[in-house]
Amino acid sequence: MMSVLALAAAASAQPALRQDNIEDVIKAMTLEEKATLLVGGARGAIVEGVTSGHAAGPVQGAAGNTRPIPRLGIPMTYLADGPAGLRISPTRAGTDKTFYCTGFPVGTLLASSWDVNLVQKVTTAMGNEVLEYGVDVLLAPGVNLHRNPLCGRNFEYFSEDPVLSGNMAAAYIKGVQSNGVGTSIKHYAANNQETNRNEDDAIISARALRELYLKNFEIAITSAEPWTVMSSYNKLNGEYTQQSEDLLTKVLRDDWGYQGIVMTDWGSKAGTVKSAAAGNDLMEPGNQTEIDRIIAAVKDGSLSMEEVDRNVRNMLNYIVKTPSFRKYSYSNSPDLKAHARVARDAAAESIVLLRNEAATLPLKGGESVALYGVGAIDFVAGGTGSGNVNKAYVVNMVEGLQNAGFKLDASLQDFYKAYMEYDRASRRLSNANVRSYKFAEPAFPAQAAAAQAARNDVAVIVIGRNAGEGADRRVTDDFELTAAERALISDVSNAFHKEGKKVIVVLNVGGVIETASWKNMADAILLPWSPGQEGANAIGDILAGKVNPSGKLPMTFPNTYFDIPSSANFPYDYQRNAVQQNRRQPLKDVDVTNYSEDIWVGYRYFDTAAKAVSYPFGFGLSYTSFAYSRPSVKAGKDGFTASVTVTNTGKVAGKEVVELFVAAPAGGLDKPAKELKSFAKTKLLQPGESQTLTFNVSSYQTASFDQQANCWVAAAGTYTVYFCASVSDVRGSASFKLARPLSWKVSDAFAAVAK
Repeated sequence: MMSVLALAAAASAQPALRQDNIEDVIKAMTLEEKATLLVGGARGAIVEGVTSGHAAGPVQGAAGNTRPIPRLGIPMTYLADGPAGLRISPTRAGTDKTFYCTGFPVGTLLASSWDVNLVQKVTTAMGNEVLEYGVDVLLAPGVNLHRNPLCGRNFEYFSEDPVLSGNMAAAYIKGVQSNGVGTSIKHYAANNQETNRNEDDAIISARALRELYLKNFEIAITSAEPWTVMSSYNKLNGEYTQQSEDLLTKVLRDDWGYQGIVMTDWGSKAGTVKSAAAGNDLMEPGNQTEIDRIIAAVKDGSLSMEEVDRNVRNMLNYIVKTPSFRKYSYSNSPDLKAHARVARDAAAESIVLLRNEAATLPLKGGESVALYGVGAIDFVAGGTGSGNVNKAYVVNMVEGLQNAGFKLDASLQDFYKAYMEYDRASRRLSNANVRSYKFAEPAFPAQAAAAQAARNDVAVIVIGRNAGEGADRRVTDDFELTAAERALISDVSNAFHKEGKKVIVVLNVGGVIETASWKNMADAILLPWSPGQEGANAIGDILAGKVNPSGKLPMTFPNTYFDIPSSANFPYDYQRNAVQQNRRQPLKDVDVTNYSEDIWVGYRYFDTAAKAVSYPFGFGLSYTSFAYSRPSVKAGKDGFTASVTVTNTGKVAGKEVVELFVAAPAGGLDKPAKELKSFAKTKLLQPGESQTLTFNVSSYQTASFDQQANCWVAAAGTYTVYFCASVSDVRGSASFKLARPLSWKVSDAFAAVAK
């Protein structure tokens, strides 16, 4: 009898994890096991004999994992990149089967759709691949603001505006997580440059933080509840974000009520104990040193067991939601063909038409096209680094236009193919990295353009740019056109215009480029950004008129780089060798970046200062036209309800984005002329058809942050609501009055910088 009781006691002391016994499991865990659970498994390290409940074993190419504790029934879970689609290894040892994923449009292009339903459809397909390839969390979306167009990872991010960014992110999260897998919203916070991203100290006012750099996270987290949040590498006002109690506890949990886990970005900073205490539940990718630090800190009293248990509790609450815990038998066979169709449709819906003089587009179909630019072959589907996707194929512009029924001038294809082979061979001889190389535009013989203009109906010029993790872009030959690109546009335009024929420029770019100095040479300009593996087919659909473009800019295109306020404090001329020569003094914008522009980012500056731009925030053309009528605003108990009727007044079916801006009374604060507060996109309207769009905006959404009083304030007075086709194109307005000011107190986070 005693032996039976002993066995029963042993079993009760060693509970297997369930959703309803998390506290019992915590009590049963040793300190060593708790520390182990709070540290990742070092990029997919596999515990011998453990398959984490996956029918097919570990996931190869996952960015990281959590560590299992088999005796308590705690499985390993898998974390994988990235924002434009799942990033895992496409091949595996011991099998001829491939494990490709769909390369979806990048975040900036999805944001250009201004369509939360479309984004959710895309990420529902993306999340299905996460589930069916055995991954538990997709390390996405990236939501950092476009503070400056040279940030190397802007392509992963959505917008310069927190309302657009936050709502895009919320739709993204909802789509992925509808599959029963998680997301990791990143990089929290103020990771707005790649130069020295591990150590740069972003100096930002409490107001700019609350209104801009945290507002997008707030919107997404409070409305979509991502399973995880990823803290960034950088410092914020002198403290690493992953060690900041202000960010990880006061703002994230106390102010916003977040219930999920926080993980670090992939690295290994020395402050493991401070990170754990601040509320960073999981160290990734993880190493034994971090486990040892946690154990030692508990033993010497510098980290309390209550803090450890809090983080462990968060981890267990995360784990019981995962497919790994459910022992989901994943197929390794998602419907990639169907997902490619989703990617193509989403790209077409999101592409922005920037210029269309004399109705150059759409083309009639079947035209003979002179296709220029090395980007016609070397097409950029997405960015590099963790934002890349191992996809089965990428449709290039040659294929995309041919698939759309256009006839291409073969001599141009031969020219660019020969150049690429020559350049590739030259780089091999110099031991350069050919795989990650984006081909520069070659000098094109100007005299050849005349003959091509005579025998072709239209010219299409592709301008290509790539960007990626770990480096920022440059002004010369990146933000600005190269000499060869400028000459190509000029020479081709002169030749084709002499023949009375049109020139179309396609901007296959990862970030904003300068357009003001050359845009008038082109008859039409199409902006597909980096549109995914099917993007060139989507461009063909737009050019042929199979799809009416309805995308609008999620950021401002300035006339020149130095028109942008943040350019005064961005490492646009950073040279790595100069940094290595002298690190005794902090380098401006490399070691410390002062966000001296404060809240004056993007259109908030340009619109308020009435500064001319090349293309304003929210701008985008269509093949049809729209009229706005019956704008109305009605104040309620909490905010206001606005509505406007949109009518297609043109000759073809199309969709229109309505952008709702609000001009608020000052209330003692210096405020932008107007700020985006909501937006909506119509259904496909047939010629003559109308739709009434309704917007609900709470009082809190109209508030500004008073950092001296440490609260959000909606000032008393008259609020003007603008119904816009872009920030510069007001189509209607109405107003309402707030009789008395309203305020919302928050935690004392960032109190030191508010003084």
